[in-house]
Amino acid sequence: MALTRQTIARNSEDPLLHNSADLDRGALSEAMFKRMIAIERKRTERTKSPFLLMLIEVDAEEGSKKSAMALGVVIMTLLSSCRDTDLVGWYKRAAVVGAIYTGLEGADKRSVIDTFLNKVNMTLRAELTEEQFDMVRVSFHFYPDDWGQDDSGRPNNSKLYPDVTTQDDSRRTKLFAKRTIDLVGSVILLALVSPICLLIVLAIKFTSEGPALFRQQRIGRFGKSFTFLKFRSMYVNNDPAVHREYVKKLIEDAAEPVIASQSGNVVYKLVNDKRITPVGRFLRRTSLDELPQFLNVLMGDMSLVGPRPPLPYELAAYQTWHRRRLLAVKPGITGLWQVTSRSSVKFDEMVRLDLRYASTWTPWLDFKILLRTPHAVIKGSGAC
Repeated sequence: MALTRQTIARNSEDPLLHNSADLDRGALSEAMFKRMIAIERKRTERTKSPFLLMLIEVDAEEGSKKSAMALGVVIMTLLSSCRDTDLVGWYKRAAVVGAIYTGLEGADKRSVIDTFLNKVNMTLRAELTEEQFDMVRVSFHFYPDDWGQDDSGRPNNSKLYPDVTTQDDSRRTKLFAKRTIDLVGSVILLALVSPICLLIVLAIKFTSEGPALFRQQRIGRFGKSFTFLKFRSMYVNNDPAVHREYVKKLIEDAAEPVIASQSGNVVYKLVNDKRITPVGRFLRRTSLDELPQFLNVLMGDMSLVGPRPPLPYELAAYQTWHRRRLLAVKPGITGLWQVTSRSSVKFDEMVRLDLRYASTWTPWLDFKILLRTPHAVIKGSGAC
């Protein structure tokens, strides 16, 4: 039976009620609720059935009597009105209440949000006092969210990814170690390869028109756009349409494997690309065109080890689950894919390797991948 305003008000007279077992009965804890958001994201990736996250916060001093009473009414109202398949819990303990609405197959995002907003407003207005209703702020967050819809490439908002922040907090020491390795390693490697970089610059300048350094917008961790650096390996003013079309086929698993002319390996890669200069072909085959990315590492946009950063039009072609490779760690110069498979596996397998790295990475794993990288480059497996 639905709770009346009078019943809730009587039960909410104690400002500390929101800390009691009575209020929390049926409501998930903050940790569990955020874990369920992550689980629902993965469920959507698999079933393609979207979900809606609703967050309700009270515009009052946290821990005050008014805030406690309003939150008590809100959470008890949600518990009594939500379906059995919906989830209610604390997004932020004693401050923000959340609800996850599932089973929205085939639903239009705008119409779903409007429907739930009208329903929630009516329900809360019936149960809250006028003063309490004016204190309430409701927001909706639809998943899948809109990635790649503007120049930033950022997700719609971070509210749908609270587990990522929590994960970073729990591995702060490891992240500090990773950043230290990145800084020290990139400085040392830049010093060692600087003579080689000078020779590459001269070779590029003397064999083709245009700058030696190539700048390109790439997508980093959590969809953040940054300027990606490489030695130029193509003629200037080339048409990217051929690469865009191939990448689309590769992501859709419609690209056929080909034999690389130089290495003789079977690869999933655009080969015999007429846009590439003779010097550029050598640079790509030996991965020397990647050396300027040590500067990206110094600037904090990349790591020495991590997934390769995609182009904006690659991100636009991703399936929802592919985006996960951009959540856990920064993109890298080398990675598990580069030292195990490179371009010899399909796109989905590359993503799985990136996800495996993201879920198991440690500074020691980074160190092992860095040690294996020179051998992978010399061997040239998956290279063109």
